[in-house]
Amino acid sequence: MGGVAHPGGDVVVIVAFDQVQLLDVAGPLEVFTAANRSAGPRYDVRVVSPDGHDTVTSCGLRICVDASLEELPERPHTLVVPGRRDWRRATADAGLVSLVAALAARTRRVTSVCAGAFVLAHTGALDGRRATTHWELAAQLASAYPGVRVEPDLLFVRDRHLVTSAGVTAGIDMALALVEEDHGADVARDVARQLVVFMARPGGQSQFSVRMTPPSRHPLVRRVMDVITADPSVPSGMDALAAGAGISTRHLNRLFRQETGMTPGRYVDAVRLEAAKALLSSGTATVGEVARQAGFGSPEAMRRLFQNTFGVSPTVYRARFRSTSASA
Repeated sequence: MGGVAHPGGDVVVIVAFDQVQLLDVAGPLEVFTAANRSAGPRYDVRVVSPDGHDTVTSCGLRICVDASLEELPERPHTLVVPGRRDWRRATADAGLVSLVAALAARTRRVTSVCAGAFVLAHTGALDGRRATTHWELAAQLASAYPGVRVEPDLLFVRDRHLVTSAGVTAGIDMALALVEEDHGADVARDVARQLVVFMARPGGQSQFSVRMTPPSRHPLVRRVMDVITADPSVPSGMDALAAGAGISTRHLNRLFRQETGMTPGRYVDAVRLEAAKALLSSGTATVGEVARQAGFGSPEAMRRLFQNTFGVSPTVYRARFRSTSASA
């Protein structure tokens, strides 16, 4: 496994090192390679390592190195810094940090995937900048590098020429956004189709899903959560939810707050918003059809909640987030 050269194209440098997470490398590499198969863009992808030797990933697969630092152009177009789960080992690797620092200083666009943000932060490149990483590591990034303004809930974050992404597959989302930035939305969508990516998620989208919220330990609350997430269009007034659980409305409200930190009504709104966002971003249904399928009583009710939550209408949201929004 190595880079794909297209002489004359924009040089993309991907750093590889022992115990790097394979998908952090392979995800962006596949996106740039697929873009080369699409009409127009050309990327010259080079894989480098600190010592110039091939590296072995965390899953045992060997990555072939294409070039040394000296063989790269004076000013590469894009740098991709992947990560390894044990980020302390990565930041303690003087050769790796030195390589990334040298490349970051001379590359026009600098990016990281997952724990690669720790290596970038260790070079000082992220001081005073907004950045993200895998949600499990966000608190550690903020603690270890207090000069970095960590955004723990975003898929990827852009601050000028620096773009950092969340865990593993978010590197694909970020790379698609970079392709869109370089060559337009049509090319990015063609790459997404080639890679059978269901939807190019915008950077401003949360790393988290309401449906992936850890279920409550209380059986009655868990039952209500399951009913809501299974079909957000079911009758979900407080009285109806409480009756389904066999308890009083007041008791359900107290239990739900105690177990989840929110009211049943707020949880219903969150599930319906998530369903509506997916329908708006990936389909051609009208706003009225989306409102019905997502469980809102009317298009106007959905518009009000969108405006209050996101500051935009459903129509504007659809237009904005059908794009990967690298520059958002």
